[in-house]
Parts: sequence; C-alpha cells; structure tokens
Amino acid sequence: MGLTDFWKGRRVFLTGHTGFKGSWLSLWLERLGADVAAVSLAPETEPSLYQKLAPWDDRGHHIVDIRDAEALLALSRRFEPEIVIHMAAQALVRRSYENPAETFSTNVLGTANVLDAVRHTPSVKTVLVITSDKVYANSGSGIPFVETDRLGGKDPYSNSKACTELVCQSYRDSFFKGRDLRLATVRAGNVIGGGDWSRDRLIPDFIRAFEGGEPIMLRYPEAIRPWQHVLEPLGGYLRFAEVLTEERGRDLPDALNFGPHPESFATVCELAEALGRAHSVGDVWRPAPGEHLPEAPALTLSSALALDTIGWRPRLSLQQTIDWTAAWYKANREGADMRAFSLGQIAAYEETVS
Repeated sequence: MGLTDFWKGRRVFLTGHTGFKGSWLSLWLERLGADVAAVSLAPETEPSLYQKLAPWDDRGHHIVDIRDAEALLALSRRFEPEIVIHMAAQALVRRSYENPAETFSTNVLGTANVLDAVRHTPSVKTVLVITSDKVYANSGSGIPFVETDRLGGKDPYSNSKACTELVCQSYRDSFFKGRDLRLATVRAGNVIGGGDWSRDRLIPDFIRAFEGGEPIMLRYPEAIRPWQHVLEPLGGYLRFAEVLTEERGRDLPDALNFGPHPESFATVCELAEALGRAHSVGDVWRPAPGEHLPEAPALTLSSALALDTIGWRPRLSLQQTIDWTAAWYKANREGADMRAFSLGQIAAYEETVS
C-alpha cells in the first residue's frame, strides 16, 4: 500500500484542517505535493498543532464554519476540487453532553452542507467523510466491530456520527447515483500522537498532568480502546481516496474501518502507565472522584476489510505509538522546530509502507 505520486498536483478540498488530525493531514498533503484548499474554524486550543506546524505556504486555508452552506459552496465551486476530504467535526464526547445541539448541527447539518456543495461542484470525483469508531451500536461486549454492524450511539457525539453515516447514505442514493462520483466513509480508532491539546483526551490530559507534576485523573481506567498513532488512519484515508479515484470501475466498500493491530487494544490505565514509563514517571494516575458521564466500557475495531480491499494494515505497535508520541512532546518542550520534527515522523512512517 506504499504511497505513490498520485497526490502531486491533485486538487483537494479539505475540511477541519486546523484540528489535530486535520493539521497532520494538511502537512502530509503538502509534503505529497497536493494542491489544497481548506476550511475550518480557528484553532480552539492554545497551543495548537496547526500553529506549531506553521508557516503554511499559500494553499488557500480559510476560516469558515461548515454550517455556513453558502460560504462552503462558493469556495468549492471556485476551487473546483477533484477530491473532498471532510474531517471537520465536534469530536469530543464530554463536550457533546455539554452542548448536544452544537454537536448535532456541526456533525450532521455540517456534513449535509459539505455534500450539498459537492452536489453543485461537477469537478468532484471522490468524497471521503471521516466519521468515528463510535458509530456502532455498542453493547460493551468487546467484540471487534465490522463495517456491516448496526449503527447507533447513546451519547450525542456517537449518535451524531452515526447520523452522519446516514446522511452520506442518503446523498449517495439520492444525488450521486448515476454520477461519476465515489462517496465513502471511514471509521478510525482512538488516535494519539504529538500535538493534541484538546481537553478530556488521555494524551493531552497526561501531558498537562506531567508538566504540572501531578498524576492524571482517569474517569474510566479499565475502559478498553483501540489506540493507534494518528498517522496510521491518515495513511489509510490517503490510500482509500487514491483507490476510489484511480479504480473507478472497481466494486469498493462504502465504509472502511482503520483500527490498530489487536495487540494495541488496551485499557486506559494501561496506556497511562506506558506513557508514565516513557516519561520516567512512577506515580502516573488516580481514579477521578465523583460520578462521570457514561462511556462505552469496551470498543474495538476489525480492519480486515481494509486489508482485503485496499491492502492497508497498521504498521506501528502500541509501544512505537507511545514512543513516537512521547518523543514529539519532548521535542516540543525542548524548543525544537516542530514542523521539521513532524515532517520527520511522516517520512519515517512512509518508510514503513514503502
């Protein structure tokens, strides 16, 4: 599944470029030579990965809310992209409990606005919509989800992403059938890596606790998650978009999972302890006091279909993922050029798939 020259000069319309995954993907697309136009809200954290990776060259990065349908349509039609990668979202479970209306309007209506812009942009050939591993109706059994499992979601974030999948299905069947356009969704595991400063996520919470000399407070230390380095699913997205675009007559899935190797499924406390070892910290975590908003006790993914159809498989072990993540934050604390450091990690990852 090695990366090719496919992306050089390719016109890509990207949403969510200032977020954690979006910033990494923006940098990777720039490295690959793609011609990118991007829309997103302004970075929401200080510091932010997007700012750490600056300076960006003049590639048409725009601060636009995807709930602004007119602005999206105007930019899409002016840029005339061939590929659309939709990543913009309200991506935090706890924030979705605090403001469910914002979550549904961004994730559901925002996606409809993106797809409506595509509907009126004849140049688009491929659309990839990033949803989540949390789109599945989760009984807590721990059995890895496959793409044909029933969609669901109890919390507003998970439910909004399941609704996003249904919006994509509707546009595919109502507007894109008979048009030379491929629309697919992708579902990744719990991504970690350098540059995430969001609240209520394990890695940034650990880094803040570590830098403050305190143990991290864990709400659900025994919850099992499919941890993976952020470059793993992004590499899968790039590969899937390439296959969808280049192999137009091939029968391909409408959705793919991109999860880690089963050996990377681990509890929250196991990952916290591994992070502690990477930072030479012994007293790593404490149970967070009080009652907590419900979260699934177990969530795992099967990526067998991605291997069978597009040749994608995870390349990094959980220990490598932790080491790469710890190295990024250490370099940042030491004042390194984080754009160059991040490009170095992308280059190292490309070596694993060549």
